[in-house]
Amino acid sequence: MSQSVKYVGLDVHKDTIAVAVAEDGKRSEVREHGEIANTPAALAKLLGKLGGPGVELHICYEAGPCGYGIQRQVTAAGYTCAVVAPSLIPRRPGDRIKTDRRDAVKLARLHRAGELTSVWVPDSAHEAMRDLVRARLAAVRALRQARQQLSGFLLRQGQHYNRPAWTLMHRRWLSGLRFSEDAHHIVLEDCIATVDAAKERRDRLTAQIETRLADWALAPVVQAMQALRGMALVAAATIVAELGDISRFSKAEQLMSYLGLVPSEDSSGKRRRQGGITKAGNGAARRMLIEAAWSYRFPARVSREQLLRQERLAAPIRAIAWKAQERLCLQYRKLSRAGKPITTVTTAIARQLAGFVWAIALEVGTPTA
Repeated sequence: MSQSVKYVGLDVHKDTIAVAVAEDGKRSEVREHGEIANTPAALAKLLGKLGGPGVELHICYEAGPCGYGIQRQVTAAGYTCAVVAPSLIPRRPGDRIKTDRRDAVKLARLHRAGELTSVWVPDSAHEAMRDLVRARLAAVRALRQARQQLSGFLLRQGQHYNRPAWTLMHRRWLSGLRFSEDAHHIVLEDCIATVDAAKERRDRLTAQIETRLADWALAPVVQAMQALRGMALVAAATIVAELGDISRFSKAEQLMSYLGLVPSEDSSGKRRRQGGITKAGNGAARRMLIEAAWSYRFPARVSREQLLRQERLAAPIRAIAWKAQERLCLQYRKLSRAGKPITTVTTAIARQLAGFVWAIALEVGTPTA
């Protein structure tokens, strides 16, 4: 029996889902199916209505704040479901009308034409680890903001600590401050309490990442990634949690482009003009790579901490890490001597570091859950 194919576009919101259906065949019109509630029961009813024996459903919706629950439910029902990258959806320059139903129709039409780009969908365990990593990143931002608020308050009061801050000596200096107004002491204690709470939250989440890493399927990749210089446990876990299965990239250049570390370009005819990096893709992983790239400004050497991290790793992984040090440390000095800005040099090193991350992930392979 021949299979009939339907391409279904879903415009998903918190409470509702607009639905459009495109039959197989480019000449057939895309029809609006209406709007349903964004609940598992309503979605199951829709699948039963559109699907059935002899019907093949290809469903798509944009990646967004509603997560991957719809994709998992559709996949469990036996149909294919693509989660689409919103920034890569083709758009007509002259189209100035946007509604939920028009968006659903456009998704169904483009999905039938094969012009949509899907994102990688993590399983529930991977998504949980990624949420944990992102919670720690939020705690780090909150700690930075709390420290900036305390520093700003002290600057307004003319109090200057001309040595490295946030040490034990700095804390003792804070406890010895005196102000003419009692309210300023209240502000100081409140700022210190906020900094302490943010620091405890960050440390608590860091400990949770370390504890739960052993039960994660991608833990071997995280351990191997720590062979690289500047890539301790938290940085490696963040990169792997954000990128997921790195082996899905067929070559290192694809990973560099996904991370937004490649130069932008505006060329036409004989004119070729390159600008700053595209900053596309995953920003959290890109920032971690740039932070790790700073460590390559020093000469190539294996520190005691790095040696301990490499003890149980295979020889090919250690060889890749040392090759990265030799190449990137030399490249850092070469670009610096050429007069390049430090930010440009570090970004270039981060781009090449992404290639070594890809090589190590391929060497480890893709562990199964």
